[in-house]
Amino acid sequence: MTETGDRAKTPATSVAEDAAALEIGRRLYLGPCVFEFGATTLAALPEADLPEIAFAGRSNVGKSSLLNALTGQNALARTSKTPGRTQQINFFRLGDNRQTLVDLPGYGYARVSKKTVREWTEFVSLYLQGRSSLKRVLLLVDARHGFKDLDRDLLKMMDKAAVSYQIVLTKADCLKPEALAARLAETERESRTHGAAHPEILVTSAKTGSGIPELRAHLAMLAQPAEFH
Repeated sequence: MTETGDRAKTPATSVAEDAAALEIGRRLYLGPCVFEFGATTLAALPEADLPEIAFAGRSNVGKSSLLNALTGQNALARTSKTPGRTQQINFFRLGDNRQTLVDLPGYGYARVSKKTVREWTEFVSLYLQGRSSLKRVLLLVDARHGFKDLDRDLLKMMDKAAVSYQIVLTKADCLKPEALAARLAETERESRTHGAAHPEILVTSAKTGSGIPELRAHLAMLAQPAEFH
């Protein structure tokens, strides 16, 4: 198999290859994780007291499924066959006050008025640009389709605002290895043109669990420090 193909099957990195980092990630993300709050306005946002990781992406990209797989739960974030179901910013407190996971409203397919879409877009943009506790945004991209125009709009906004983000390909199980390798290479080429993007792209499948331990290891590095025994 080619080097690109190997990377597509197993998104190994200096972090993800470290057994200790994988174990820290496993303990943190398979520990307690509870819903904290759902906000529909900036004024309603909870206090920014913990490092936050935000999950962004198009509706039906698999955000809820990835959150559930990441935390080892079945219903932490509700999955739905109706795209655009999440209509607020949902906060989940993780690991004995170590980190907060933030589920942002999906974009692209919501069956709501244009006015409501504009309001959501402004709300999410203001959160992303003004949240002091936000450590990283995970931009989820469906591996079957790659970047869409709305994804690129968000990338440009985060670049301009110097918001740190990392691209995560989802639904990797839906592609054959050769097609997945090609998608990864294509995504890497485009991501290199964006200044605020993390250099490593992770490839995941909530269905098979592929790439989930590596994702945990990456995100655990951004959590509130704690001793693991």
